[in-house]
Amino acid sequence: MTLKRFLLLLLTLFAVGKIILSLGSSLSQPQIQARLELYQVNLSLQATTLEAVEEDSQISSETLLGENPYADAQKKYEESLELAKSRRRDIQTQLEGLSADATVGNGVNLAQVPDVSPEEQQLQGTIQELNGFIGELELKIGILELKQNNTETALATWQGLQEEFSQETGFANISRAASVLAGLWETPPQVSENAETTIQDQLDGWFEYEGLHRLYEVQGDEAALASLETAQQEKAQQALFNLAIVTGLPLIGGLIGFGLLLFLLTQWAIKGKESILATNQNTTWDTPWDWEITWQVLVVGFFFVGQILLPLLIAASGINPGIWDIQGKALYVLVTYILMTVGGLTVLYFSIRKYFPLPEGWFQIKGNNWLVWGIGGYLVAIPLVVIVSIINQEIWQGQGGSNPLLFLAVQAQDKVALLIFFITAAIAAPIFEEIIFRGFLLPSLTKYIPLWAAIGLSSLLFSVAHLSLSEVLPLLVLGLVLGVVYTRSRNILASILVHSLWNSGTLLSLYILGSSVN
Repeated sequence: MTLKRFLLLLLTLFAVGKIILSLGSSLSQPQIQARLELYQVNLSLQATTLEAVEEDSQISSETLLGENPYADAQKKYEESLELAKSRRRDIQTQLEGLSADATVGNGVNLAQVPDVSPEEQQLQGTIQELNGFIGELELKIGILELKQNNTETALATWQGLQEEFSQETGFANISRAASVLAGLWETPPQVSENAETTIQDQLDGWFEYEGLHRLYEVQGDEAALASLETAQQEKAQQALFNLAIVTGLPLIGGLIGFGLLLFLLTQWAIKGKESILATNQNTTWDTPWDWEITWQVLVVGFFFVGQILLPLLIAASGINPGIWDIQGKALYVLVTYILMTVGGLTVLYFSIRKYFPLPEGWFQIKGNNWLVWGIGGYLVAIPLVVIVSIINQEIWQGQGGSNPLLFLAVQAQDKVALLIFFITAAIAAPIFEEIIFRGFLLPSLTKYIPLWAAIGLSSLLFSVAHLSLSEVLPLLVLGLVLGVVYTRSRNILASILVHSLWNSGTLLSLYILGSSVN
C-alpha cells in the first residue's frame, strides 16, 4: 500500500467515524418538521377567526382544519407533547446513567462532586429546553380544550402545569401564565396582577388573541376588545394568505408534478427507447481517472475539508457564533459554506487537472435544455419527496434531527439574514453539491457500475452527507431525481436548478411559518 492510499484510508476512517457519530447523535434530536406542523396549525387557527366578520369570504373552520378544527389542533399538540415527554424521559435516563457511572470502585461517589461533565451539562440543558417546550404546549392545549367547551379539563391542565413547574428553576413565568389563564376562566373569573403582560409574553398568535380576548371581556374593556379584534382580523387575513402559499403552491406544484410523472412513466412504457426518460439512459462518460481519484475527491474534498478540517480550524480560532445575533449567524453559515466550497473545489481541481482537457460531457453547461429539465425535475420531485416524508415521519416519530440551517432559517424574520440564507441555500449549496455529487461522483462511478446504480449510490452518499437520520430517505429520493435529471439532460445547470428551486421553496416555507410565531 502506498503512502497516499494509507493516508486516504486514515481520512476515510475519520470521515466514516464522524458520519456515524453525527447520525447517531441526530437520533435523539428533534425534527424541524414536527415544529413546523404546529406552526401551520397556528396559522390555520389564526385564519379561522376571519369567519366571524367576513361572511362573504366563504371561509370556514372546516375548510381550514376539518370538521372539528380545535379537536384536530389539540390532537397535533398532544402528539407533540407526548413526543417531548418521551424524549425528556430518555434523556433523564441517560443522565441518571452518567450519575451512576460516577460511583467508582474505591467508594468515592463522584456524583457528589459539584463539577459535572460536559455531556451531563448538555443533557441538563436539553432537559431545560424540553421543559420550556412542554410548558408552552400545555398552556396552549388548555385553550384548545376551552374552545371545545371542556372548561374543567382545561382548568385541570393548567392546575397540573402549576404543580409541575412551581418548583422548577427558571420556569416561574410558565407557572404564572397557567395561574393567570385559570383565573380568567374560573367561576367567578379572577384577574391576576400583570395578566396582560403575562399573556403577551407566554403566548403567541391565535392563543394570545384568545387569552387577551377573555381578559378584556372579564375587565369589561370595550375599547381594548374592539382594538384587539380589529388587529386580529388583519392578522387573520395575512395568515390566510400565508396558508395559501405554504399549502396551496406545493399542492398545485405536486399535482402538476404527479401528472407529469404519470405522463413520463406511461410514455416510457409505450415508447421505450424513444421516450423522454430513456434519453441518454445507457450513455456513460469517458472517465480517464481511476477509483482512487474518485475516492480522494469525495473523502478529502467533501468530507474531510467540510466535516473535519474546517470545524477544527473554527474551533481553534475561538469563534463562537452561538452568541451572535441572527444576521451574524447567517453570515457565519454563508462564509463557512464558501470556505468549504473553495476547499472542496480546490481538491477537485488539483485531483483531475492532469487529465485536462477532459473528455466531452464533463461538467457540461452548454445547451438550452436545462431550464425544461430543471423545472420538470422540481415538479416531479415535489410529490415523490412529500410522500416519502410522510412515511419518514411515521418511522422517526419527530426524532432524527434536521439540518441546523433549517432551525436558523425559521427564526430569520430579519430581511438581511433571510437574504444571506437564500444565497447560501439557493445558490452556494446547489452549485457546490451538484458539482461534487452529480457533476463528478456520479459520472465517475459509471466506469465501474451501471448508470442506474451510479445514480442510486451517489444519491445515498448525498443524503448521508447531510448527517441527519430523518433526512436520509427524503434526500435520497431528491438525489435520485437530481441524478435522473442530470444524466438525461447532460447539463449540470439542470440539476443545479432543481436543487436551487427545492431549497428556495423550503426556505420560503420556513420564513412564512416562522413569521406566524416570531
